[in-house]
Amino acid sequence: MSSEEKNKVVSLLEFQLFGVCSWLGDKLGIKATSIRIYFIYLSFFTFGSPIIVYFIASFVLEHKHFFKPTVQPKRRSVWDL
Repeated sequence: MSSEEKNKVVSLLEFQLFGVCSWLGDKLGIKATSIRIYFIYLSFFTFGSPIIVYFIASFVLEHKHFFKPTVQPKRRSVWDL
């Protein structure tokens, strides 16, 4: 495997797979690579159960426009008639 192919694979895995770790890193102000490492360690110690949480988070992030509440216009008061 050449270095160019390796860079493409790393780019796919780090930035395009689901983006859960990078999104969480942006929200918490932590590097995404350290979140990924902690996720891997946690997966080994808990026998893979964080993988289910990861897939749920990826589903929510992919379809977050369905989970956001819709902004309703401010209702006018009865006294504004």
